[in-house]
Order: sequence, then structure tokens, then C-alpha cells
Amino acid sequence: MSIVLWNYLLVIPTFFSSLLFIYSVEAAAEVPANLTSTEKLQQDVAETSGISAQEIVQNLPALSNSPVVNPKVEKVENPATQLTDQVTSVSQLSDIRPTDWAFQALQSLVERYGVIAGYPDGKFLGNRALTRYEFAAGLNAALDRLNEVIASNTGDLVRKEDLATLQKLQEQFATELTQLRGRLDTLETRTAEVEANQFSTTTKLVGDAIFVAADTFGDRANNTPADDTDDRTNTFFSYRVRLNLQTSFTGRDQLTTILTAGSAVPNLTSTTGTAMTRFTFDTDGREGTYLSQLVYRFPIGQNATVWVGTRALQPAIFTPTLNASVGGLNGALSRFATFNPTIYRPGFDGAGAAFAYKFNNQLQLNLGYITSDNQANRPEDNNGFFNANSLALTQLTYSPSRRLDIGFSYGRKYFGTGTGFNLTGGTGSAFSRNPFEQNATTSDNFGLQFNWRTSSRFHLGGWFGYTLAHQDNGSDNDATIINAALTFAFPDLGKQGNVGGIIIGIPPKVTSNDYRPRPGAARREDPDTSLHLEAFYTWRVNDNIRITPSCFLITKPEHNDANDPIWVGAIRTTFSF
Repeated sequence: MSIVLWNYLLVIPTFFSSLLFIYSVEAAAEVPANLTSTEKLQQDVAETSGISAQEIVQNLPALSNSPVVNPKVEKVENPATQLTDQVTSVSQLSDIRPTDWAFQALQSLVERYGVIAGYPDGKFLGNRALTRYEFAAGLNAALDRLNEVIASNTGDLVRKEDLATLQKLQEQFATELTQLRGRLDTLETRTAEVEANQFSTTTKLVGDAIFVAADTFGDRANNTPADDTDDRTNTFFSYRVRLNLQTSFTGRDQLTTILTAGSAVPNLTSTTGTAMTRFTFDTDGREGTYLSQLVYRFPIGQNATVWVGTRALQPAIFTPTLNASVGGLNGALSRFATFNPTIYRPGFDGAGAAFAYKFNNQLQLNLGYITSDNQANRPEDNNGFFNANSLALTQLTYSPSRRLDIGFSYGRKYFGTGTGFNLTGGTGSAFSRNPFEQNATTSDNFGLQFNWRTSSRFHLGGWFGYTLAHQDNGSDNDATIINAALTFAFPDLGKQGNVGGIIIGIPPKVTSNDYRPRPGAARREDPDTSLHLEAFYTWRVNDNIRITPSCFLITKPEHNDANDPIWVGAIRTTFSF
């Protein structure tokens, strides 16, 4: 007997038996439940290879004694294209337990031979019907592994009947194996081409560009009878471009560097008399090209993540805002409708650190501390990392089901005297952004957010924010600020990838305030209540282009009935690349 054949005979028995055993398990969903376990295996092997499996069954007593089951078939779209890398331990397959009758065979294939791959969600899906291409992929991996074991001249004794079985299986699946190897050759060629032409081995470049045409309609708000001022806003056409460099050094971490350039999408506060008309993507008057974000994220173990940033580490980066249905690049255009502003908009570009820990699929904790980035790098008085304007934020996110998320948030903000702050992140009335004028202020901000995906076509969300502000220097004054919203999202409205949305809310409003600018003057309280009413529709032209017309109405701007309503209309075109 030649040395090559002898090596084959040394390694096949456990290896081949386990492989056929798993094949019989996965094909069980297609076999009538009235067959015994032994009959099912015999039928599977006979149909696949055209040979008897009696000899193999005799070596599988666990299979012969296992109970008959009628498993639920799980539908997986294109499963052969969704497999992840081969797993190294059977414990990585979340739906496999030591009590399962296939456990030992799987354990052998995974830990001894390394020829089993899981799906992206960490499951093996053993109850799903196996396709010929999937079995061919497993057989190909088995043959490759067999060659490795033969080269090392190790293994156990095998019978020549098993060798014949393996040979017939290889002949039966010759077409699939040839196609599979052809695909791998093509993939290797394409991979080599990409690697030869990429600009970096560690960095991925993505970007977006938006074109915005907009105008406002209605008299400028000035908290006096509206007939003494005219609308100062002219129709404008602006753009913003962002280049996002995503760098990974370990495969699990990411350094995000964003460069922004544009024609300064205008802040409409000056022309309309109220920040309630601002867009979420306005550039605060900055023009040219500038670094808009520099943040590094890395994991600690399986459940913890850390963020460190020196530029624009915002709460929305490290904390779930629970408003993805109507927020984001393809969602609502207004600044207020994006998410709860008193929680997720600190009022400055942040530098600091954050931490997240996922206890399980239902519970997650997020913590963060950020300071104003243009103060954090200055050592003089009232600056530095711990003395500048700051936000300490914590949020507990509870998901009682896969359709419902609830966030309980608390943020403590500090703004120093004369630092040009705004307590509500550039939204709401002037009194809410600066309840004590330019006096140092500390605020306790409480938020309740939720998102309920009632179906694949309708999501209901919203938030309520409650703020207690305190004047830290001069007089001892307190103020109360509230804001709230309900959001209605309609994914895939009219076409897959489109989304429609409606937002109804109350921008930040001062409901009570002890502060008076001077003795005898009125308190800085908002006398009435504005409503924010917004509707948008994002039309997906293709994977890279989306067009979003939007309109929102502000009633009683600045929470003052003396001001006439203001309409804002805009069309945004988004290019992603």
C-alpha cells in the first residue's frame, strides 16, 4: 500500500463520519418526519452519493438512538453568501447546546478540523435545509483540511469503504466544487487588483455631498407686532461636502477623521429672528475646508466600547438617540426634529471620552464626558479639560422587545460666564438657550426617548426633555425649560428605500424663571407656546442619490403670539460615495 493512500486511511473516519452526520442534520428539514434517524441518514447519503450508508451509520450510535424531530425551517436569503469566517470553537455558535444530539459531531468538525462556518449573527442554523452549494463548500473545506492532516501524517484508522464513499461524494459534487473553486480564483484576482490600487491598507474613504435650495416665508420674529418687520431671507442655494476617512488598526477599532467643505449653509437665526428655523446641517457661518471631527473608537472585550475624541465628540456618536427613523442624513431637515436637543446637543463641539457597556440584548449603559474643544486645549483660567464648558451624560437604554427601545437620559451641563453658550444646542427660544444671559450656568437635563417599530412600514417615536437651570454667579436664580416631540416615520413609502416623516413638537421653552435683566424688568420667561410642524419625503433615486423635499411651520415663533408664523421650505439632494 502506498504511503499516500495509507495517510488517507489514517485520517478519514471521524472526519468523514462527522461531515456526513452534519449533512444529514441540515437536510432533515426536507425529509418526512415518519422516517427514523437511521433511515434519514441512509436516504441523505444514498441520494447524494448513490451508495449505501449502512457502514457509516454503524459508526454513529448517537445518531441511531436520537429522537425524531420535525424542526422549524428558518428562511435565510442567499445563505451561501452570508457565511462568516470559520469558527474555532463550538461555543461560538449561539444556537448549539451540549445537549443537542449533533453536538459532538459539530465539536469535532469545528475544533479538530476547522471546517465549519457560522452566520453573521453567530448562529449555525442546523434546522435549515442545506443546499447543494453549501454542502459543496463544506466538502471543499473538508478536502483541503484532509490534505493538511495527511501532510502531517497523523490520524486514526479508516476502512477502504469510507475512502470509496468520499471519492463518490467528490465525483457527485464535481460540478459544484469546480464552480466554487472558480469563484475563489476570481475573488482572489479581484482582491489582488483592489489591494494594488487602494490608497491605504488601513483606511476606507467614504463621503457625502448635499445640495440645498431653500427659502423662508413670513415676517421676521422680533417679539413685537409683526407688521413692523419684513422677511429678510432670500432664496439661497448652498452645498456641503464631507470626506470621512475611516481607519482601522486592529479590524475592530476605528479612527474617524472628517473633513468638511462648503459654501456655508446659512444659520437662519439672523434673517428670521429665531433659531427655531435652523437646519440640522447648517455650518454656523464656517466656510472653506476644515476638520469637523476626529474621534477614535475601540472595543474592550465583547460588550464594552470606548470613544476618545479631540474634535466633535458629540453625544449622538456614542449614545443611541432612538430617532433614526426620522433623523440622519436622509431624514428631517430641521435642527430641532433630529433628536432631543437638550440631551444630545451640548451647545459646543466636544473633546473628551465616552464608554458604553451592553449587558445583554435588552439593556445598554452609555457614559460620556466632553468639554468645548476650543477651550480644552488652553491652559489659562476658566479653560482646560475640567474647567471649560462641559457636559457629563449618562443614558440607560432598555429594549423590552426587538420593536421597542426606551432611553432614560441625564446630562449635567456647565457654561462659564461670557462664553457665548446656548443651553439647548441652538434650538428653541432665546430665553431657553440663555436663561440668565451671560452669567455662569449649571443645568440638570432629563430626557425620555422612545422608538416603537410597530411594523416594517410604520415607526412611532418621540421624546420629552425637562431641564432645571441654575445661575452660578451673581444672584441665585433658577429656571425650568421643557421640550417635546412626536415623530411618525413611514419606511419604504412608495418604494423600497424611500421614507416619509412627520414631526410635531414644542421647541425648548422657558416655563418659569426667577431671573430679571434689571430690577423691575420682566422675567426671561416665554409667554406662549410655539409648535413645530414638519413633513418630509426622501426619494431614493438609487443607492447613492436621494432627494428630500421638506417643509416645516413654526407657530408663534419664540413662543410669543406677537410673532406671525414662519414657513421654511427646502429641497435637499444627497450624494453618497
